[in-house]
Amino acid sequence: MSVNKVVTSVEEAVAGIGDGATLMVSGFGPPGQPSELIDAVLATGVSDLTIINNNAGAGGRAISDLFAAKRVRKVICSFPKAIGSTVFDDLYRAGEIQLELVPQGTLAERIRAGGAGIKGFFTPTAYGTELAAGKETRVIDGIPCVLETPLYADFALVRADTGDRYGNLTYRKTGRNFGPLMAAAADVAIAEVAHLVEPSAMDAEAIVTPGIYIDRLLVLDEAAATEQEAR
Repeated sequence: MSVNKVVTSVEEAVAGIGDGATLMVSGFGPPGQPSELIDAVLATGVSDLTIINNNAGAGGRAISDLFAAKRVRKVICSFPKAIGSTVFDDLYRAGEIQLELVPQGTLAERIRAGGAGIKGFFTPTAYGTELAAGKETRVIDGIPCVLETPLYADFALVRADTGDRYGNLTYRKTGRNFGPLMAAAADVAIAEVAHLVEPSAMDAEAIVTPGIYIDRLLVLDEAAATEQEAR
């Protein structure tokens, strides 16, 4: 694998994503959403996708467009319902998309477990609710818990603020949510960044995602970077 992770086009960035793929998509609503990569996936025409994301299109045009085009078979997320976001609602009510609802902390930990090689963990969250139906339970230190399994993906689409050619990344404010976890839990991690700098300009103590986790790096043009930073 080349040390230089920078790709020359969005098409090269999403190459290899095929029908039926599972994609982790970073973002906390609009902040951190990799819109250029999502648009590129949409343009490929792939379908039957499984999307792992915190939201089901909350406030973010790009991922909602992917749903509207009926390219997604299933969504694994914490917040499928959001003000101003009706695309997912309409598809779900029509029975045209599946939903696996996961509490937010559990979602993050399932992704982290996937990246860390942990094959399961017990949590009190969701015990005694419909979300725990069919899952193994156990009482630990007197507290009823539910067994949760790790999440993996074929590809992770991540939005970062600054990166170098080796794929080392830093993030901007809430745009950091989920990105670092997802980059570690996918076979192929693809990042879009607003700013590309020389490796010597990256403070090693401040790097959030080490380049070993990143396979491809797309540098946004100035217009796309400015649009992202406005969110």
